[in-house]
Amino acid sequence: MTKVLSMCVLSLITAAPAFAQSAQRKSCEDLKSEIAAKLDAKGVKGYQLDIVAAAEAGDQQVVGTCDGGAKKITYKRDGDAKSSNAK
Repeated sequence: MTKVLSMCVLSLITAAPAFAQSAQRKSCEDLKSEIAAKLDAKGVKGYQLDIVAAAEAGDQQVVGTCDGGAKKITYKRDGDAKSSNAK
């Protein structure tokens, strides 16, 4: 009985990182839409959300990570928002 229980626990420990990684992998567009909806619900105006490569985020304000950490979603406020994505 102890061997069976040990094997079950070992299997769960081994498989847990794989499940966690797949749960964290989210489409960048989906996450960007979720963040925009939350900002809009709070009445935030004049902002821009951009999807950039993780290495290009630099000193920008990062509000989300997507595609398994390969990309970041950055937030810019009114005066900094210069593209057509500004809300």
